Amino acid sequence: MKYSIDHKSPVPLHIQAEELLRKMIAEEKYQNGKLLPNEVELAKVLAISRTTLRQAINKLVYENLLIRKKRTGTKVNNAIVSSKSNNWLSFSQEMKLRGISIKNFELHITWVYPDEMLANFFEIKTDRKILKMERVRGTVETPFVYFISYFHPRIGLTGDEDFKRPLYELLELEYSTVASLSKEEISAHAADDVIAAKLRLSNGSPVLFRKRFVFDQGERPIEYNLGYYKADSFVYTVESRR
Repeated sequence: MKYSIDHKSPVPLHIQAEELLRKMIAEEKYQNGKLLPNEVELAKVLAISRTTLRQAINKLVYENLLIRKKRTGTKVNNAIVSSKSNNWLSFSQEMKLRGISIKNFELHITWVYPDEMLANFFEIKTDRKILKMERVRGTVETPFVYFISYFHPRIGLTGDEDFKRPLYELLELEYSTVASLSKEEISAHAADDVIAAKLRLSNGSPVLFRKRFVFDQGERPIEYNLGYYKADSFVYTVESRR
């Protein structure tokens, strides 16, 4: 296959590069763990910058279609291509796939000192401030989830970002931080005064409580997320294969 990009096309170069990479992924010669051409070589062939190429590669790494390792290279993630059971998405992306329009009822950004638990998770000291984001989201008619997220200061977030965008897309494209591993804990809770007010529930109403621990490709912590869902508005589905 001859690789080329149309520099006269109105389609952005990184989008063209992304589509070309998707075609490369499907080629037999890149299956079974064989590395893709290195970034320097491929960028030269396509006559684009490494930054543009890296943006396209990051997108496919985010989708778990590619695996990139330092000093090794980039290769097709055959395990994920053959099965979607391990895929996970941001809330915005998941709702979009379900055809649900999402409304942000509240969005609050603050800088806080982490307690000992958060500091231990992020492997930082308690005197180093971290960004805290609170969001109440739901359908156009009513809220059904309250999120609290804390982010590692390593990422470089300022608090001025457009957090209406899909979160992990923003982290990847703006800060080259790819969320590649999620560990979760799910339990049942009774809504306290704060949760009840946020979700328009009666105090003590049942809510689905989910903790999500998010890590980058090097398995370094990047986000600690708490989610409180209306019990009658959300079903959490887990699919497993053997």
